[in-house]
Amino acid sequence: MKTPANSSIITRNLADICTESGNVYEAISVISKRANQLSIKLKEELTERLAEFASTVDNLEEVFENREQIEVSKHFERMPKPTSLAIEEFIEGKLHYVTPEAEVVAIPRELF
Repeated sequence: MKTPANSSIITRNLADICTESGNVYEAISVISKRANQLSIKLKEELTERLAEFASTVDNLEEVFENREQIEVSKHFERMPKPTSLAIEEFIEGKLHYVTPEAEVVAIPRELF
C-alpha cells in the first residue's frame, strides 16, 4: 500500500480541512468514515500476511524464531495511521463524497 502521509504527528490548519465543504463537522465525518475504511483494509492485509505464518503446532521455539513474522508486524506498525492517510486524502481532494439533501418538512400554520 502506498503511504504518502507523514507517520508522525503534525498540527493541521483547520481552514485546510474545511475548505471544500465549509463545514468542519462534515469534513471530520467524511475523514472518520474514510479512516474506518482504511483501517479495515489494513487489518485485512495484515491478517492475510500473518496467515502465511500460521502453524497448527504450538511450539515455543517457532514463536521466538519467526523473524519474518516480526518484520511484517513491525512494517505495519511503522506505517502511517489510517486517520493520517484519510486526512491527507481529504486535503488533496482525493475523496469523493455525497451528502444527502435535507428533507423539507411542511408544518401547518395552525401548529405555530
